[in-house]
Amino acid sequence: MTPERPLRLLCVEDSDDDVELIRLALTRHGMSFSLEAVCEEGPFREALAREPDLVLCDYSLPAFSPLRALAVIEAVRPGLPLIVVTRAIGEEAAVAVLRAGARDYHLKERLNLLGPAIERVMRERRLEDERRRAQLAVADAYRRLSRVSARIVDAQERERALIARELHDELGQTMTGIVLHLHAVRRAHLPEGPEASVDTALALAQDAVEQVRRMSFMLRPPQLDLLGLSAAVRSTVERQLGAAGIGGGVEVFGEEPKDAAPCWISAFRIVQEAVTNALRHARADRIRVRLRFGQGGRLVVTVADDGEGFDVRGMLAGGVRDENFGLAGMAERAEMAGGHLRIRAKRALGSVIRAVFEPSRV
Repeated sequence: MTPERPLRLLCVEDSDDDVELIRLALTRHGMSFSLEAVCEEGPFREALAREPDLVLCDYSLPAFSPLRALAVIEAVRPGLPLIVVTRAIGEEAAVAVLRAGARDYHLKERLNLLGPAIERVMRERRLEDERRRAQLAVADAYRRLSRVSARIVDAQERERALIARELHDELGQTMTGIVLHLHAVRRAHLPEGPEASVDTALALAQDAVEQVRRMSFMLRPPQLDLLGLSAAVRSTVERQLGAAGIGGGVEVFGEEPKDAAPCWISAFRIVQEAVTNALRHARADRIRVRLRFGQGGRLVVTVADDGEGFDVRGMLAGGVRDENFGLAGMAERAEMAGGHLRIRAKRALGSVIRAVFEPSRV
C-alpha cells in the first residue's frame, strides 16, 4: 500500500454494468488503480490472497453480503477497509454495516463522490498503520528497557556480591590478622621482644592497603578521572595481560580530548569485559586493544584476540543467559552510552569486538 503504485481495488458486485460505472467514475476522478470484480464468497477469498488495498461491496447480492464479507476479512485480512457501494437501502441497514466495520457507505447514484471517499479511507488506513507501528515500537522499546533495567539490577547485585566477598574473604581476614598480632604484641613477654608480631602486622596492613586499592580500581579506576581513558585502559590491560602471561597491549590513535566524555566509563568497562572473556575462554596467545579518537568526540574501541573464537549467532541466540551475560552486557553498555557493538568471530581464528560511540547519539 504505497502511493507510488496503483491501488488494488476488489469490487464485490454481480452487475457488470455497475462495475464499469465504478471504473469510469474512478478514472474520471484521476485515480490510478486496478479493479478486480467478484460476486461470491469463494472467489472473494481467493482474491483476498492477492492482497487488495480496499474492498468495494454491493449490499444487495443474491449469494453474498457486506456483513459476510466483513467477517471473512476479519478472519483472513484484518484491517482491510471495506466501503459499501449500493443503491438506496434503509437507514437501519446502513447503520448495521457501518457498526460491523465498514469504513463508509455510498450510493451508486452518486459515484462521483466515491473517489474522494476512497482517498480519505486510504489516508486513514495509512495513519492507522503508522500509529500501530509506533505503538509496536513503543511496546518493543518498553520491553527492551525492562530487560535492560533487570540486567542493570542484576549487574549491580553481582558487583555488590563480589565486593562483599572481597571485603569478607580478603580484607576482613587481613584486618583480623592485624588485630590478632597487635594483641599479641600487647601480651608479648618473649625474650626476642614484640618485633616479629609488629613486622607481621605491618605486612598485613600493607596487604590491606593493596586490597583496598584493588577494590577501588574495580569500582572506578582513578586514572580515568586523573589521566584519561588511554591511561586507564593501558593500566588495566597491562595488569590483566601481565598476570596471565599473555602478549599484546594497547594502541591509541588520534588525539584524546582533554575533557572526559560520558561514554568513557562504558568504553573502559567494555575493554575490561572483553579482555576478561578472552583470557577466560579464548585461550589466546595475544590480545590487542585499540582506541581510536575521531572528530567531534567519536570513539572506536576494538579488542581483538587470536584465540579459539566462537559461534556469535549461536551464542547470542535464545536471549540473555549465564553463558552470554558478558556479551549482552557489553552490547547494553554501548547502547546506553549512545553507541553500538559489533562482534565478529571465527572458530580457531579468534574474535574481534568493536564498540563505536557517536556523541550526537547520546
